[in-house]
Amino acid sequence: MSRRWAAVIAILTVVVILGPRYAETQNGQNAQNQQSAQSEDIVRRAKNRVQPEYPDLARKMNISGTVKVEVTVAPNGTVKEARIVGGHPVLASAALEAAKKWRFEPASGESTGIIDFKFEPR
Repeated sequence: MSRRWAAVIAILTVVVILGPRYAETQNGQNAQNQQSAQSEDIVRRAKNRVQPEYPDLARKMNISGTVKVEVTVAPNGTVKEARIVGGHPVLASAALEAAKKWRFEPASGESTGIIDFKFEPR
């Protein structure tokens, strides 16, 4: 199989897996949830920020942009839940993996907010 076909199959796989989630947030079906989540800031300071790896496929396709990840932080500072709320599907999985590795200062309860990951080809 040629590299071109491998790249096409990889893109289609990502679109099939993440496409429905991406389309749902882009079409505004979650507009109310998205709007309330964007207005919330994570009050806690991040102790450990993990930068996402720029995907090889995105580099080959010269894709750049920002991926927004909504995180719920547990009282101990670990990321309890993370989900994509916006951004290019090819970049989404790298941002999601990085967000799950972030660590925040401990607090008395859970907090929710948005982390923006900016991707630029180098």
